[in-house]
Amino acid sequence: LIERIPKVVLGGEESVALSHAQKLLVVVYFSGPQLVKDHLLQSPVTAARFLDAFALCLGQNSVFAGSLHKFIAARPSSTGYLHSIAEMRAINCFTNDNKAVMDADTSDDPTFLSIKNKRMLSPPENVHSEYELPRLPPWFANVGSQKLYQTLAKILRLVGLSLVADSQGESNLSVITDIPLGYLRKLVSEVRMKQYSKESWQSWYHRSGSGQLVRQASTAACILNEIIYGLSDQGIDAFARMFQKSRLSWGKREGYNVLYDEIIHCKLEYAVCDESVWKFSWEEGGRSQLIDCIGSILHEYLSPEVWELPLELKSSLTEYDSEVIIDGIGISSICLKGEFSSSGFLQSSLYVLLENLICSNFLIRSASDAVLHVISATSGYPTVGHLVLANADYIIDSICRQLRHLDLNPHVPSVLAAMLSYIGVAYKILPLLEEPMRSVSLELEILGRHHHPDLTIPFLKAVEEIAKASKREAGSLPSQAESYLKHVESEMTNLEREIKEAYDNDMDFKKCESDVDACFGAVGMYIEQLESTLIRLNDSKRYRRIVGSIAGSCLTAAIPLLASVNQAACLIALNVVEDGIFVLAKVEEVYRHEKATQEVIRQISELCSLHDLRDSLDADEDGAEENRLLPAMNKIWPFFVACVRSRNPVAVRKCFGVISSTVQICGGDFFSRRFHTDGPHFWKLLNTSPFQKKLVSKEERSPLQLPYRSATFAEDSVSEVSDLKVQAAVLDMIADLSRNKKSASALEAVIKKVSGLVVGIACSCVTGLRSASVNALVGLSCMDPDLVWLLLADVYYSLKKTNIPSPPARDLPEISQMLPPPSSPKGYLYVQYGGQSYGFDTDLSSVEMAFKTLQLQAFTSEVHSQT
Repeated sequence: LIERIPKVVLGGEESVALSHAQKLLVVVYFSGPQLVKDHLLQSPVTAARFLDAFALCLGQNSVFAGSLHKFIAARPSSTGYLHSIAEMRAINCFTNDNKAVMDADTSDDPTFLSIKNKRMLSPPENVHSEYELPRLPPWFANVGSQKLYQTLAKILRLVGLSLVADSQGESNLSVITDIPLGYLRKLVSEVRMKQYSKESWQSWYHRSGSGQLVRQASTAACILNEIIYGLSDQGIDAFARMFQKSRLSWGKREGYNVLYDEIIHCKLEYAVCDESVWKFSWEEGGRSQLIDCIGSILHEYLSPEVWELPLELKSSLTEYDSEVIIDGIGISSICLKGEFSSSGFLQSSLYVLLENLICSNFLIRSASDAVLHVISATSGYPTVGHLVLANADYIIDSICRQLRHLDLNPHVPSVLAAMLSYIGVAYKILPLLEEPMRSVSLELEILGRHHHPDLTIPFLKAVEEIAKASKREAGSLPSQAESYLKHVESEMTNLEREIKEAYDNDMDFKKCESDVDACFGAVGMYIEQLESTLIRLNDSKRYRRIVGSIAGSCLTAAIPLLASVNQAACLIALNVVEDGIFVLAKVEEVYRHEKATQEVIRQISELCSLHDLRDSLDADEDGAEENRLLPAMNKIWPFFVACVRSRNPVAVRKCFGVISSTVQICGGDFFSRRFHTDGPHFWKLLNTSPFQKKLVSKEERSPLQLPYRSATFAEDSVSEVSDLKVQAAVLDMIADLSRNKKSASALEAVIKKVSGLVVGIACSCVTGLRSASVNALVGLSCMDPDLVWLLLADVYYSLKKTNIPSPPARDLPEISQMLPPPSSPKGYLYVQYGGQSYGFDTDLSSVEMAFKTLQLQAFTSEVHSQT
């Protein structure tokens, strides 16, 4: 049976191959572990012969087996140049194969049933099979169905189990696993030799034998995975369920009638039906031997040389090697369960799994995701986030070490970003991020960007995730600090009352300072509470400083990139700045609450004559340290202006949104002079209609360009729709700032010019800006309603010739006398206030709509004030 198995599997007839494999599986099971061990594994030579037969069946050369139609349909070249379609087809095949496994005999796997019942992984029910291991090697899909592979895999599992299920001899598991492991060791050795000789990957891969060695190593990893899985409780239980009806007549079962006759006539002496012989029978030290064996396998799986093989140089036969190795890590976790972590395997493999979450190959990303979920379940963690959180110090330590050598580890920033975004626990490991944040900040400075230009975006993404984590944590700190302040005030009020009562009883405190409890009685309890309060306050200060420091580092790293011509870098930097300013504002708010809490403690310490406590409070002053918000904005503002002047439509729109939010956070008083000085760069975007280009003078046609800048955004290259969106963003900013009392003062110095520009747009025929401009007018009317009404009425009554209302009193002049019609379009008040306007022709319907909207807004405000 073993000699014929490669021929029937590679022969192309799946039904014949499946029948032959089922016969071999049943013979191996009913022969028992001792007979299997004596005939198949009696020496390394016979074991190697057996494993070579299965390497032929499961090897990547089997991709050429099967029907010609199936082979041609599975070739990626059949999809032409649409590689994304080929990847989508692979995803569908992968999902269907796993569904077949779940529908077959592995759907009742106790591991995943327990996970499903406990809701530890919490995946959707229809994708639950993605977390099932072992899985079909992708290159085997052309040979046959999942059922054929499962039958071959179960034979390997039984043979491996026979090494440990027999108690009549010393287990030689490591001797057998070393045979396929030798191919991995040979691959590692060859890659090291390639590195020593400084040979290129292209030359090495096309050298005779290199590709075959890679294929042999991937097949060996597949065999090792199945052998190790056979030693797990799940693998043993699967056999017990499969053969639980073995005492019944095999002749009544379809597909086994011929095999039944052969077993009956052979009358094997060792044939058994008791599944208990396939249970573990470890002698003393047997478990440690299994751990050592798995350790040797993982040592090769996690070798840097294995992961240095470039994906772009791999052919369709070898692009799935890493996926099989990743599955092997998860299978080792299933086999060892809690000992996977206690033996140190979790800490050494976790970083590799997180690193492959950002791999360009979808199947490798999917495998890493599945194995992370499996490891978290077998290790007792509810989610992958809890798994990463419990081992965050190991991960951050690895990241910090590799950040020091970016030339050798250019993927580290992407790993950091993926870990923080995918796992979602960055806010819980925030204190650990201070050290890597320093290295990231250095790499985003000018010299760092010059040395590693391709790493700017990955580093910025990592900074963005850290800033998001800081924002999430800072959002809850003020309420906590305020609540604690009220608690301390309440407790200190009680303490003060106790002390005053003691004074009323004429107790001599100066003589009893050495024995507080004796003098104060119940007051002593409050003194101890005062000290614990101070300890908790210091902890709050320490954490607040960490959050503020990390946010400051994020801002320092991102601010210069606001002026970047790279749109992606500019957008990410804007997100970082917006989150960072929010964090600094919250940190200052927390500082004020802590300051008030500290003052309460100081008063009580003076009342109790606790000089040491008061001295410690004085020594911990950090007022200057927490004055970060406005200095940071002072550095950011010039880069806001540079971003707006870059004429990158997407970045400019995002920039105005960030300006709006940051000004509302910081208050408008700080920005009044800045809007007056730098406002023309903003308002000139509102001067010209997108459908009528402004003539550019010779001096303006050649903007100043720094030597290292590679591109600029010419005005003619921007579409009309993009211009409309930019102008709408400016109008939205004006509306937001003017509506908010805290930020409205920023526009006080320029309100006449801004109001003139907005009225001109609101009265024009550009319908795409009608809603945004009217919204901005409503906001500006909150600041100076008379000005807005005057500018709008000047246009309205000049265009409206009929149904003009009469003056409410006879002694008042007509509207035409107060607002005489202009002699030309340039004579309108809004043009004189806002400056020259290009292409915004007035439209009566737009004027009426704006007029009625303001009238309705005024009526609503009046009713609200009366109420």
